[in-house]
Amino acid sequence: MKKFIGVDLHKQLIVVCAVNQARQVVARQRFHSRDAERIVAWFAEQGPFEVVVEATASYEWFVALIEPHAERVVLAHPAKLRVIAESTRKSDKLDARVLAEFLALDMIPPAYRPTPRQREHRRLVRYRHHLRGRITSLQNRIRNVLADYNADRQDLFTIAGREYARQVVLRRADRFVLDDLCLTLGHYYQRLCGLEQALKEFARGASAPEAQAGRLLNTIPGVGPTTIEIFLAELADVRRFGSQKKVTAYAGLAPGQRESGGRCKALGITHTGSGLLRWVLNQASWQLVRRDARGQRIFEALAKRRGKKKAITAVSRRLLCLMTAMVLNEQPYRRAA
Repeated sequence: MKKFIGVDLHKQLIVVCAVNQARQVVARQRFHSRDAERIVAWFAEQGPFEVVVEATASYEWFVALIEPHAERVVLAHPAKLRVIAESTRKSDKLDARVLAEFLALDMIPPAYRPTPRQREHRRLVRYRHHLRGRITSLQNRIRNVLADYNADRQDLFTIAGREYARQVVLRRADRFVLDDLCLTLGHYYQRLCGLEQALKEFARGASAPEAQAGRLLNTIPGVGPTTIEIFLAELADVRRFGSQKKVTAYAGLAPGQRESGGRCKALGITHTGSGLLRWVLNQASWQLVRRDARGQRIFEALAKRRGKKKAITAVSRRLLCLMTAMVLNEQPYRRAA
């Protein structure tokens, strides 16, 4: 008799519920996340089974542990499985049972599971964004210290600017803070250089389709290596989307709507999905409208009706669709006459 097992996975605790095809509970169990041997032993004794777990931030270790024993492992999309999140009687025990019952009914909204390479790429790209954010924060703090002495200058982070900062006469406390900030900034520069090297080495192992996608996207005006890497890392595999509408929805760039009583009201973009992807598309879109005649015409026409902020968001959405189409069709960008 096949079992359908729902897993409510947390950092410390794992709650498991197994049901049969008639959705009757046949087994329950709790594990500590450190009890890997006990987890494997229990699942190995269950006979034929399918298992479902929500695609939380730390599911991969658990899936890899039980996958050899399961007929099928399903990742549930947390946002789409709203019945659990909105339940008034929410508990770990109930969540596991609901997951198991939905699996038995084949009603689990699936989530995409990135490949190991895609996960590595995403980790490196997101960490680079984190490091750059820390560097910007440190630079702002350094400027703030010098601004109190009317000693800030535009080239502060060049070699000449750093030498100038060392010679500015400051009070003892401010000098201590400034020197420490500069030391920390230099440390972050070194870490960023190391990460950039790691990304270059990672790129050398790219498959032919991945390398081809990078070359095609590089033909778009204003789209550079950072935009391309974030696009490829965050979307993982654009071929998994059935339409451009699904891509924009995944990126949170699709406009929402509210319908009631036969009336439909348009809302702003949903802001779901990767904020990093939306940010880099926004930055690239500003470059596109400056460098490309077609992009400039689209932006100016939209800006007259909706304002610049909404216009650049619309250009970002178009840019995302364009990049997706170029990868799928294996066609470079063609400039307008």
